[in-house]
Amino acid sequence: MLDLTDTTVLVTGASGRLGRVLLRHLADAGATVAGIARSAPKDAPDGFVFAAADATDEDALAAAFQQIRVEAGPIDVVIHAVGAWSGGPLTETTLDDWRSLLDLNLTASFLTVREAVRHFLRDGGGRVIGIASRQGADRAPAQQAAYGASKAGLIRLLEATAAEHAGDDIQAIAVAPSMILFGDEDATGVRADDLAALCAYLCTEAGAAHNGATLRMYGAAG
Repeated sequence: MLDLTDTTVLVTGASGRLGRVLLRHLADAGATVAGIARSAPKDAPDGFVFAAADATDEDALAAAFQQIRVEAGPIDVVIHAVGAWSGGPLTETTLDDWRSLLDLNLTASFLTVREAVRHFLRDGGGRVIGIASRQGADRAPAQQAAYGASKAGLIRLLEATAAEHAGDDIQAIAVAPSMILFGDEDATGVRADDLAALCAYLCTEAGAAHNGATLRMYGAAG
């Protein structure tokens, strides 16, 4: 069993399907668990600290980080799980479609990573883990131009952060799953519980060794 006692982990997108699985795994490992989302998650673990914010809203996100720091103490790890999937023919993708997906998948990532690093610099270090995708790590298939570009951008963002702040005891790591399975899909991919277990491991001291890496999790889809 992992031991995350005395570790405070903040999950963005905490009310989403993956976010709730992450909260459960982290709490089971003994972490102090906090979350940011537009609305509070159902069945949050005991001791959960929540701040409401839209991750694409710069001011609201900064205020949410500060609220959590006040209520839960310095943040050791941020797991950024905000994101959405969308696909369609390139020629039928509108500029609004493009901007909407890039805003949610990449702008929110930029704002979250930047805010996390600002807190880590003040508090003496920390780690940010971003949920990317196979499409961003390897190759985007047809009709996923915006999604593939946004997830590839997240990986480059984390790589640059890792390189820039390696001397500050700050690590940045990408986890790139194939389709995330929650138990009700007729598809191949990686189980949400396995993805959450990897993220929990990356919150441990040993996880620092993966700074700058993109860890692929493709399960049966590999």
